[in-house]
Amino acid sequence: MAEIGHGTKVFASGPVRGAWRRLSSPDDVLALMDGSAEGVVACVADAGATFLAPIFDELTAVVCLSGTPMSHIGIVSREYQVPCIMSATLTKEPADGDVVEVDCSGEEGVVREVGGA
Repeated sequence: MAEIGHGTKVFASGPVRGAWRRLSSPDDVLALMDGSAEGVVACVADAGATFLAPIFDELTAVVCLSGTPMSHIGIVSREYQVPCIMSATLTKEPADGDVVEVDCSGEEGVVREVGGA
């Protein structure tokens, strides 16, 4: 597995794996709601992305490209105990559906590429 990103973990949690999915708008969330968001590692750009609310409890993890653990996404992830990395820097963004691992067990959160869909 190759490390492809890192950032500030919101809380300590062991590694989890799921399918990468970039979510940019409420329409992206609505598309997931037609099925299920279980097993999804959501990537969002905005730390105030309230559009994740309807699916937050189903997500495997969240990778946010901005913000701090005190941002909206960080607060909600703690409440739902969904592993979350804030202000993530990615060296490579996986394609939607690629399997990634989000590991918040170390000093900072790490995203690793596991493989294709």
